[in-house]
Amino acid sequence: MPQSNPVSTTWDMAKTLVTWILLAAASNLSFILSAPASISLPLIPKKSADRCNPLVIAHRGASGYIPEHTLGAYSLAITMGADYVEPDLVITRDKHLVSRHDNELSITTDVAQRPEFASRKKTQEIDGHEVIGWFTEDFTLAELKTLRVIERIPETRPGNARMNGAFEIPTFQEIIDLVKSLEKSQRRTIGIYPEIKHSTHFQSLDLPMETQVVETFRKNGYIGASAPVFIQSFEVNNLKYLKGITNLRLLQLYDSPSAQPYDQVVVGTGLTYADMATPDGLKEVARYASAVGPDKNYIIPRNADETLGEPTTFVQDAHAAGLKVHPYTFRAENTFLPAEFRSGDCPKAIGDLIGEIKVFIAAGIDGLFSDQPDKAVRAREVCL
Repeated sequence: MPQSNPVSTTWDMAKTLVTWILLAAASNLSFILSAPASISLPLIPKKSADRCNPLVIAHRGASGYIPEHTLGAYSLAITMGADYVEPDLVITRDKHLVSRHDNELSITTDVAQRPEFASRKKTQEIDGHEVIGWFTEDFTLAELKTLRVIERIPETRPGNARMNGAFEIPTFQEIIDLVKSLEKSQRRTIGIYPEIKHSTHFQSLDLPMETQVVETFRKNGYIGASAPVFIQSFEVNNLKYLKGITNLRLLQLYDSPSAQPYDQVVVGTGLTYADMATPDGLKEVARYASAVGPDKNYIIPRNADETLGEPTTFVQDAHAAGLKVHPYTFRAENTFLPAEFRSGDCPKAIGDLIGEIKVFIAAGIDGLFSDQPDKAVRAREVCL
């Protein structure tokens, strides 16, 4: 008797589950939109999205199982118990917010195979780097909706690549609608954790996103510091601007210590992420942000042999400044794991992500970004 393929079986199960989730969400949403005014809809129990510790933030959705930044990935993440879902936001030529990791489209969509868009390919500078490809700012939303999503790292996640073409690019509003719909079936509040991408670049094109993100949240009832929202950025000045126009919580992301936020490169301050990670630097960040999102190596660096080293004082210093700490990115494949948590020698094999996360929980983190949110939920103590 032929043996079943576990990867194929897992993918089939995930596909079935996501299909069911999306149909259920669409059904709930249609009911909400069409219900007569006289019908009292059931209230969502006010279980806070911040009730658990550490928070589990689904990095680009459940991107370890479903191609990233799709309604399927966000849906699966929510049913796996994620407290927040994380859409990266870029913008179209006609000023619609959409979810892509980058404004360049060829790595995560089939645009390169679409002859009708061949003439849109170009070279431009993004955050100081020359990039060749197709860019969201050169497309209308209607045009982007004709594209289909592909897996960003198919060599590491071949199961995800089997779903190439199954999803379209979602708008920010569609993600909010999905979250609000699934809150009813999940009977809990689900947070939204957008990252504003390439802020300086889009501002230079007269396509700023900051005010539009805040206004979209406002129109959907997300207002004030108690709303289940964090807005994040690797840049600094856009977060300071946001601090002046909203009370929604903000998070400062940290790239490698020697790097500079790109807006600081442009204005020539010389500020590096290492400067921002000192006790005084963290106090300055706390003037405009509620939390910090460092690469996890800021918290526990790796030794020369790729095993985890000793924890730094980053968490304690951030807490002393009044900041929450939400490191990124926790992934289950061997290629991303510290050596002691790997399973065999195959880079795409699944290792002991739960074991790695528990070490970081012991170091005092308040939240974490993970591609496999189910494993992060299992790693923390039970939270009802």
